[in-house]
Amino acid sequence: MSTLTGTRHLVRLILRRDRFLLPLWVLVLAVLPMSYAASFFELFPTAAERAAYTAGTARNPSIIALLGPVYGDSVGALTAQRSGFLLVIVGLASLLTVIRHTRTEEEAGRRELLGATVLGRYAGLTAALLVTYAADLLLGLLTAAGLAATGLPAAGSYGFGLAAALTGIVFATVGGLAAQLTETAGGARGIGIAVLGAAFALRLVGDTAGNDWPSWLSPLGWAARVRPFEGERWWVLALPLMASALLAAVAYPLSVRRDVGAGMLPPRLGPATAGPSLAGPFGLAWRLHRGQLLWWSVGFALLGLILGGAAEAAGRSVAGNRQLEEIMSRLGGASGLADAYLGATLSLAGLAAAGYGVQAALRMRTEETAGRAEPLLATGTRRSAWLLSHVVFALLGPVVVLAVTGLAIGLTYSISVHDAGQLGRMTAAGLAQAPAAWVLAGLAVLLFGLAPRLAPAAWALLAVCVLLGQLGAVLQLDQWLLDLSPFTHTPQVLRTAWSATPLWLLTALALALTAAGLTTLHRRDIPAT
Repeated sequence: MSTLTGTRHLVRLILRRDRFLLPLWVLVLAVLPMSYAASFFELFPTAAERAAYTAGTARNPSIIALLGPVYGDSVGALTAQRSGFLLVIVGLASLLTVIRHTRTEEEAGRRELLGATVLGRYAGLTAALLVTYAADLLLGLLTAAGLAATGLPAAGSYGFGLAAALTGIVFATVGGLAAQLTETAGGARGIGIAVLGAAFALRLVGDTAGNDWPSWLSPLGWAARVRPFEGERWWVLALPLMASALLAAVAYPLSVRRDVGAGMLPPRLGPATAGPSLAGPFGLAWRLHRGQLLWWSVGFALLGLILGGAAEAAGRSVAGNRQLEEIMSRLGGASGLADAYLGATLSLAGLAAAGYGVQAALRMRTEETAGRAEPLLATGTRRSAWLLSHVVFALLGPVVVLAVTGLAIGLTYSISVHDAGQLGRMTAAGLAQAPAAWVLAGLAVLLFGLAPRLAPAAWALLAVCVLLGQLGAVLQLDQWLLDLSPFTHTPQVLRTAWSATPLWLLTALALALTAAGLTTLHRRDIPAT
């Protein structure tokens, strides 16, 4: 029997299981760069306007820290920089996909069942990597074709597309290696995300400091140094290929030197007896959610500090461009252009916070499928108490994340404009995004209670909201389509006059969805298959 026996069947199984999720993130991430290019063509039709924007915003240290360097003032160069943070998302999606089909399968016990059949030792890891590599390459090709369709040079379009694809491939291999190191999917995700965060930090330090050598240590830095649309350096693409090969050369031997279900790193044993904090379902939920809430808060605090520092420069850079002033005012709804920029930024933070809410709500499904919910509910713990213990984090978690983001943005922005009043103003504007995030969390709770197998579809609903928010204005979609997103109804608190009525209505809707989820949970079996 070959070490790869059964790989083809596992590939088919993965494609069957991810038939909705995989195409979703590939299409969303492929469309966004094309929308950025179309926006730049419309907003900066002349070289003088692009040069002014580049000098005022694209070269701002805070923008460079977030998105990466810009190597010119052409539409292609500006699009490549604007898409810089998408590479982080590509890397995250890739490593999570591999971990989902390797370590998560082992933790759930399905890998051991498959291993009892005619299955090669390398088949599981190979199948997960092949599917993710193919998704990344498809993403790169679609991105390149979309950029070329907007009128950008083909060489730069395919240079950026390949850079994005190879970035995903590197982090997919990181996910494959992380899956060999720990015995839990959460631990593997933590290692993979830590590596991604370190890569982002190296790129940030290298791009903002006088010496860019740290960026050459980061896969995210390699993508920018391909320099799409500004004299492509094709040889840089060899770096992610070599890094992926090296990581795979380490991951494959480890995958057969350990027992199924075990990791190379020994697990850290906890105390022999549980403390008082674990006496009830809320204490257990706090133990399960606290790590994610901490890291989300830290990440968004750092992001808020960067975005707040760029606000004043963003406001200056678009002054005199009527089209951009109108679009930014429509997105941010503020009297000043800096407020418009901050309003749009906080809207994106609201979407991201909704992702935390969905993730926290779906933790219940993870506990159920892993077999931990059933023995817990076999005790005196009521279903309602168990559900509410997780719902608390699904609803309050976005509040914490948005409050931290608003405070961080307000801190750096108030320093730049010498106005301490901006601190409370930005915090309030961030918290105003919470009711829309609650609606998506409530939908996740409802799906979990009503049709648990469809609960992951909450991520698809979030992706629809992202598409409507990012592309709705550019594509001039009908208002009824835009109204499908709860974020469309969030008032722009940075305006001089706004109504709190939509916030109350969104809150009521979120509570109704959550209550419906609680009701339906009492009417079905646990676990549900």
